Amino acid sequence: MGSDYFDRVYEVVRRIPAGRVSTYGAIAEFLGSVSAARTVGYAMNASHSRPDVPAHRVVNRIGLLTGKHHFGGTHLMEELLRSEGVEVENDQIVGFARHFWDPSDHLPREFQQAEPPAEGRSI
Repeated sequence: MGSDYFDRVYEVVRRIPAGRVSTYGAIAEFLGSVSAARTVGYAMNASHSRPDVPAHRVVNRIGLLTGKHHFGGTHLMEELLRSEGVEVENDQIVGFARHFWDPSDHLPREFQQAEPPAEGRSI
C-alpha cells in the first residue's frame, strides 16, 4: 500500500510545472489524506533515485525549503528552484503565493484514490 501511495505522490509531483511549487500538505490533501503531509515528505525523501520526480518543487506550507538537506549539496534545492525562475531568500520562496501550485486546481479526480500507508509503518 505504501508503494502505491508513493507512486501517486510522484505522479502529482511530476505535474508541478517548472517555476512553481506545491506543499506536502496540499499534495496529501489532494490525495485524500489531509493528515499525511509527513508521508508525502517520506515519499519525497525516497524519490531522489528517480530523476523524473522534481522533488525540489515541494516545500512546506509557508514556502520553506525543509527538504533541502536531502539534496546532494547544501544549496542544490535552492539552485534548482532558482534555475526555474523561483527566487529564494533565507531558505524560503519569495512570493510564495505567486509560485504556489495547488494540485486540486489542475489535476483530475482519479489521482485522489490513493491512501497513505498506516501510521508507524516502516518505509
